[in-house]
Amino acid sequence: MTTAAMPSPLSPTAPASSPCWLVRPRSDGGCDYVSFFPIHGAVEMREGSHLPPQMPLLKRRRHLAADEADACRRLLQLEAGFRHSDPLF
Repeated sequence: MTTAAMPSPLSPTAPASSPCWLVRPRSDGGCDYVSFFPIHGAVEMREGSHLPPQMPLLKRRRHLAADEADACRRLLQLEAGFRHSDPLF
């Protein structure tokens, strides 16, 4: 089996026009999340945490250019342990 045929842990590159959620589980049963939402030619990146049944905690919100957001998403997946996810809420 060649490396090209092996499944990748990364999600396919999401177009800058669609929302993307990344999640990293925590030992307390909660998770850290980063979501990317396209807004008027840019991307809003929201970072936070969630421990159900509590309300999600928004820690940081930034606006990035689409190429910056894509690079940030890749870095989070490759180096920080985040994985592609369905929306949490």
